[in-house]
Amino acid sequence: MTKSHTHVSSDPLQQIRWLTYMMFFMFAMTSDAVGMIIPELIKEFGLSMTQASAFHYAPMALIAFSGLFLGFLADSLGRKTTIMLGLLIFSASCFLFAFSTSFAFFLLLLCCIGLAIGLFKTGALALLGDISHSNEDHTKTMNKVEGFFGIGAIVGPALVGILLVQNVSWTYLYIIAGVMCLILAFLAWHADYPPVVKTTAKPTSLATTMKMIKDPYALGFSLAIALYVATEVAIYVWMPTLLKDYTGSWPLLATYALTIFFVLRAAGRFIAVWLLNRYSWQGVMAYLSLGIALCYVGTLFGGVDWAVSLLPLSGLFMSMVYPTLNSKGISCFAVQQHGAVAGVILFFTALSAALAPLFMGMISDYFGHVRYGFYLATGFAVILFLAMLFNYFKDPSATALQQGNPVTE
Repeated sequence: MTKSHTHVSSDPLQQIRWLTYMMFFMFAMTSDAVGMIIPELIKEFGLSMTQASAFHYAPMALIAFSGLFLGFLADSLGRKTTIMLGLLIFSASCFLFAFSTSFAFFLLLLCCIGLAIGLFKTGALALLGDISHSNEDHTKTMNKVEGFFGIGAIVGPALVGILLVQNVSWTYLYIIAGVMCLILAFLAWHADYPPVVKTTAKPTSLATTMKMIKDPYALGFSLAIALYVATEVAIYVWMPTLLKDYTGSWPLLATYALTIFFVLRAAGRFIAVWLLNRYSWQGVMAYLSLGIALCYVGTLFGGVDWAVSLLPLSGLFMSMVYPTLNSKGISCFAVQQHGAVAGVILFFTALSAALAPLFMGMISDYFGHVRYGFYLATGFAVILFLAMLFNYFKDPSATALQQGNPVTE
């Protein structure tokens, strides 16, 4: 009986992996295109930078809420049900973009999308733990998933650019994403998901998630990820605005800076698997976070003339930080807790993604230029490097990762 459980066909798992890859691809298409949409919103609705940034922080706030308060559903209802629910809400919200031209209604729809993303993303992140044989395997799989996220982040802004050149509304990006999401929901419905590991312990609930926030490993990895996210969102939310008035010697580089950033980030995530096979993840995190910090410090001193090359280059250094920290944080816990801990990490991820660009917009409005917001982002980048340096020398999660490493037969 146990043999039939352990000898699972690789085909269903491969199908599930590809479904997960495409979910992250679709999510990135919409979330990482916001930097291209914000200038259009400012022009179309006469908004300030702080007001326009709501297009980013509103859905991120709902992702944070969903991750914290609904993340346990991936453990209690099951991965498949939670993912299906999220995909259907996402799809319905995207289609409603065709029926309004109101900024307030757009924000409401984005909040629904954020809630949906929190559901299917916690389900998908927990699922990755189910189908991984060790925390090393989990880290490599997470980097592959984020690689497809990186590709979606290239396609989304490019698609918005094509729509705008053709004088077609940017809202069609969401219509396209809605169609893709409906197809993914149909495929997920027919997919054979592995069962969640059952134990005699008390079923996972919201109370379990609340207790997990106090856990030093969940909190430590969540705060490190929050620092990273604050440096990343600064690029795709505000870099297009920073480089909008660039008049230097590299106008073409300024035009495609965001695309270059996303290409380098996506490429780096696939290279990450190669790096992780050869070097310790602690050392790689320290060096990559140093690269990010140097790109920001260089921008601080060199201004927009240096930013046009340094900020896109930071994508290469950012590539494997998030998926590696995310997977290590989840791998510190038993499989039956993966949904809850993924929800906690997602809460801090989305909260940082919501607040960091908002504060950058407020600072930029106060001082009169978007470059002042990047002073704050530089501070986040430096603190992240110091945190990764501490992790490299002290390795505080070594014991928890060893205990959480599942034994394969």
